[in-house]
Amino acid sequence: MAELMTAWKIKVPNSSSHNGNLPTSHLTFIDILKVSVSGLRTRKLRSALSALGITIGIAAVVGVLGLSASGNADLIRELDSLGTNLLTVEAGQGFGSDEASLPSGAAPMVSRITPVYEVATVTRISGQVFRNDLIQDGRTKGITIIASDLNLLESQRGSMKNGSFLNEVNSTYPVVVLGSVAAERLGIQDVADLKLLWIGEEWFSVVGIMEPLPLAADLDRAAIIGYAAAEEYFSHDGEVDTIYIRAYPEYVEDVRSVIAATVNPENPEEVQVSRASDVLEARAVANSTFTNLFMGLGAVALLVGGIGIANVMVIAVIERRSEIGLRRAIGATKFHIAIQFITESLLLACVGGSLGIIAGMIVTTIYASTQGWYIVIPQSAIYIGIGSSILIGGVAGFYPAMRAANMSPTEALRSN
Repeated sequence: MAELMTAWKIKVPNSSSHNGNLPTSHLTFIDILKVSVSGLRTRKLRSALSALGITIGIAAVVGVLGLSASGNADLIRELDSLGTNLLTVEAGQGFGSDEASLPSGAAPMVSRITPVYEVATVTRISGQVFRNDLIQDGRTKGITIIASDLNLLESQRGSMKNGSFLNEVNSTYPVVVLGSVAAERLGIQDVADLKLLWIGEEWFSVVGIMEPLPLAADLDRAAIIGYAAAEEYFSHDGEVDTIYIRAYPEYVEDVRSVIAATVNPENPEEVQVSRASDVLEARAVANSTFTNLFMGLGAVALLVGGIGIANVMVIAVIERRSEIGLRRAIGATKFHIAIQFITESLLLACVGGSLGIIAGMIVTTIYASTQGWYIVIPQSAIYIGIGSSILIGGVAGFYPAMRAANMSPTEALRSN
């Protein structure tokens, strides 16, 4: 009590003052901090537990915003590396009973569009892929056979995990390149693990395994062969199922608007044109949805923390009635008492908020590093953390402060 009372200062009037004047009490900003810190320090465990609630809430908010920003930064980097100018052309749903298909000569027609600088085609081939010729039919593991142009990997901005892609020399022979998922399902990690696969009714040599293709997940589950091999061993007639187009970025939408009529002038409605990067952009939207969800959980944690601080401050007012009464008796005003308890509440919230911001930044850094993301801590997350702490501290301390300020000195001293 003696330590707390040293902060209260009494201004004694000098001899020239009128005898009826009473001493005037006052508190400087430093005095307010000293009194508030002393009040919290005498109840260390309770104060620490109250601040912990705010720490958890702020850490959740900062961590969610940081992880969301880091994930989106990585997505933007991925989009930049893959390009947003890849268009996919497929046959849509026709009006008749016959299944719609792309007309022959569609790919050459598309390549004549001026802003288009790269065209690659693929075709699904009927058949099954097995590790050997002793496996029963039907156990295909969901792997499809695809015939493709030699520039397919380049058009997808893909890369090889090991081995090599199809080229002009080997594409005429029974060789196959596996997508990442297809290789995993077949239990192949390296081209040396299994040199031959039973595809259709022929042995094919495995010459390469691709890395995952974010813009063409279907190719990840495929065994890819050349058109010449498809014609030789599967009697492929040259029909094309899908066309991948790269256009100059500034003209992508213009190209997209004319492709359907270019591919099928008679029935453009039977041509489906999509931009592959829309899938990644949709993923960003999904990420923002989860961000909002976790932000809601963080807000709940902050509410709980604020209630905890308010509860602690109310109890503190009840326990310190004698202190409040004594201070009021020696000249402390209602404002002095109120500002003391509000400052204590603000200190609790700000300490908890500061620790929460640091914890959120650490969580973001560790998780982003393990995922190989850019580490991004938005300034808005820090501002939200600081602002939330001040707001919660002020709101939580308002009622206890008013209750303490309105306490009668005589009643407070008598209740001790």
